[in-house]
Amino acid sequence: MREFIVEADGGSRGNPGPAGYGSVVLDAATGEPLVEAAEYIGVATNNVAEYRGLIAGLKAAYALDPTATVRVRMDSKLVVEQMSGRWKIKHPDMKPLAAEALRVYAPGHVTYEWIPRDQNKHADRLANEAMDAGKRGEQWSPSTSTADLDTRSARTRAGAAASAAVPEPSGPPGDAAAGAARARAALAGARGETGNGNGNGGGAAGSTAAAEPDAAVPDADEPDAAVTDADELGAVGTRESEVVEARPAEPGAAVGASAAGKTAADIRAAKNVASAAPDLGTPATFVLLRHGETPLTPQKRFSGSGGSDPSLSDVGRYQAERVAAALAARGTIQEIVSSPLARCRETAQIVAARLGLGVTLDDGLRETDFGAWEGLTFGEARERYPDDMNAWLASPDAEPTGGGESFEAVAHRVAAARDRLTEAHRGRTVLLVSHVTPIKTLVRLALGAPPESLFRMELSAASLTALAYYADGNATLRLLNDTSHLR
Repeated sequence: MREFIVEADGGSRGNPGPAGYGSVVLDAATGEPLVEAAEYIGVATNNVAEYRGLIAGLKAAYALDPTATVRVRMDSKLVVEQMSGRWKIKHPDMKPLAAEALRVYAPGHVTYEWIPRDQNKHADRLANEAMDAGKRGEQWSPSTSTADLDTRSARTRAGAAASAAVPEPSGPPGDAAAGAARARAALAGARGETGNGNGNGGGAAGSTAAAEPDAAVPDADEPDAAVTDADELGAVGTRESEVVEARPAEPGAAVGASAAGKTAADIRAAKNVASAAPDLGTPATFVLLRHGETPLTPQKRFSGSGGSDPSLSDVGRYQAERVAAALAARGTIQEIVSSPLARCRETAQIVAARLGLGVTLDDGLRETDFGAWEGLTFGEARERYPDDMNAWLASPDAEPTGGGESFEAVAHRVAAARDRLTEAHRGRTVLLVSHVTPIKTLVRLALGAPPESLFRMELSAASLTALAYYADGNATLRLLNDTSHLR
C-alpha cells in the first residue's frame, strides 16, 4: 500500500485578513514532493486557512491514489488535535471544514502529527506565495512557485556545511568504507597524526557479521573466514570493522540450523512472506540505524554488550551528524528508540538533537555478548579458541567462549523487542538505533530467512535499513544498508 505525507499550512495577514493556504504531498518513502497546491482565499482567519490547506492536500493525495495511507503533518495544534478527535470542534466555521476533510479518505487512512513551524517551511512558503499573489490581484500558479526550490536550497546549504571539512570518498559509488577512511585521514591530518595500519577503510564490501564486534578481520591465510562486525553482527552491511562475517571453517561444514530448529518467529515470518492482505492500515515503520564508528571499528574487533562499551570516535560523530542531516531533510521520523550501549546512545542523541525528539532506551536492541572474544580480532579469537569458533560458525545455538550469547538467544531477544515496539508504535515511523547483529536479525526474521543469512548481509557503520510491519504480522524490507548520506 502506498503511503503519502501531506504537509499543510495556512495564514491570514490580519486574522481575519487577506488569507491563503499551501500544501504539498510527499512520497513517504523518499521524501520527494509529488504535488503542490496553494490558493488565495480572500479575507479569512488563520484557522480557516489552515483547514483549507489540509483539505487541498488531502484531495491532492487522493487524486494520486485513493487507496493510499496518509500522514498529515501540520504546525497547527488546533487542527491536528481536532482532526485526531482529541479536541472538540466548537467554532461554527470549523465544523463544516473538518467534516469535509474527513470525507476525503475512508476512515483509518489518515493520521495526524503536529510538527514545529520550522519543519513546515515548504507549506508555509506556498501559503505566503498565495497571499502575495492575491495582493497583486492574481491567483497562485505552480509554474511560478519557488517554494520547493527554496526548501531544497536550505537543506543543501545545511548538508554542505556539515560535510565541508571531510573529502569525498575515492572509491566506487557506494563504497562507504572509502568514505570512512578519507574521513579518518582528514581528522588525523588535522591533529598531525600518522597512519598506523589500522586506519584504513576497514571493511570489505560484502562483509557481514553476525555479531557486532567491531569486527575481526580474518588473517590473509584464513580465506574461509569472512569479515564480520561482531559489534553489530545483526546490522546490515558492516562497512568498517564491526562485524565478523564468517563462513564455515571447514569445506562442506553446515552453517545454520535445520527446519526443526527454527524459532516460532522464523516460521511465522516464512508463512507471512506470501500473504498480501488488501488493507492492513498504516504499518509500523522501523528505520534501523547502525551506530557510527568507534575506535574499535577500523580494527575489526569484537565489540558486543559484554566488552568495554566504547563511545563514538571523531569519525563516528561525523557520521552521526550526516545521518541526522539526512533524516531531518526527509522529515519522516516521529520517535527514536536506542540500544542502551554508549555508541548507540551517542548516535541517537546527535540525531535527536537535530530532529527535536527525545530518545527512549530498549535493552532488546543491544548487541550480542561475545564473551571471552570481546576486544579480540576474528583471527585472534580463532587462534585462541579454534573449537569454539568453528562451532559458533556452524550453529546458531553455539555460544562464544566464556558464556556469551548464541545467535539463537539474540534472535529470541530481538523478536521480543520487535513485537513490543510494533505494538507500541502502530502506524508510526520510528528510528531504532542499534548494532549489526540485532539489525541483521530483524531483516532475517522479516524475510523468513535461515540463520546463516546473517553472514550474507553487509551492514556499514551509520547505515540505514527500513522495515515495515503490518497488522497481520507480515513485514516488508524497504531499504538495506543505505550509506548515500555518507558520500
